[in-house]
Amino acid sequence: AVVSTQSTGDTGLSRTSSGARIFGVLKGAVDGGLDIPHSSKRFPGYNTETDENNAAAHRARILGEHISSYMQTLLDDDEDAYKRQFATYKKEGIMPDMIEGMYTKAHAAIRADPSPAAKKEKPEGYKPKSYRRPRMSIQQRKGRVAQQKAAFLALH
Repeated sequence: AVVSTQSTGDTGLSRTSSGARIFGVLKGAVDGGLDIPHSSKRFPGYNTETDENNAAAHRARILGEHISSYMQTLLDDDEDAYKRQFATYKKEGIMPDMIEGMYTKAHAAIRADPSPAAKKEKPEGYKPKSYRRPRMSIQQRKGRVAQQKAAFLALH
């Protein structure tokens, strides 16, 4: 039996316009070692006029320079929009010039230990919330119907 080592990138319902996030995922998978047929024309930083891929633009996108510049624009122009959009960043003390370092540190941590974080143990007696209505016995159903009939007849 022939074993194929090639993968297929199925985008599902995701839009496949050039530079879309799905191609960032594809690039990460390819860089991670998966054999997925692809063209680098769809990655951020590709210039259709010169038919070249700008690695610096791609790196800037990976390290969040677009986020940093947007943060700085909002910080300069609209303080309220900045507070709404980046409230969590502000709470954590992350400023626009710290974004690249944050991503670099995250990438280094992933390379150091790529295994997923351990799941938290559920406390003793934990029961997930259930929105399902408990099953009623035949007597309960008949009693409920009788109540609804009586309420209806009382109104009319």
